[in-house]
Amino acid sequence: MKSQKHNQGELKEVTIKIEVNVADDLQTMAQNSGMKIDDIVTIALKRFRSSHSDYLKQTPPTE
Repeated sequence: MKSQKHNQGELKEVTIKIEVNVADDLQTMAQNSGMKIDDIVTIALKRFRSSHSDYLKQTPPTE
């Protein structure tokens, strides 16, 4: 996973507010992995997006 390239192409800055412990964990994960926080967040959001394509209205609704 570390060798994969993330955040390629045009980038857009997004400002968010998250719980302090989540932000602290991101910092720790970045230090321990040698990855940038931007890449860790991008990986997590891409995984979330692929699991919740219904939020993008790309799949038929389920009952």
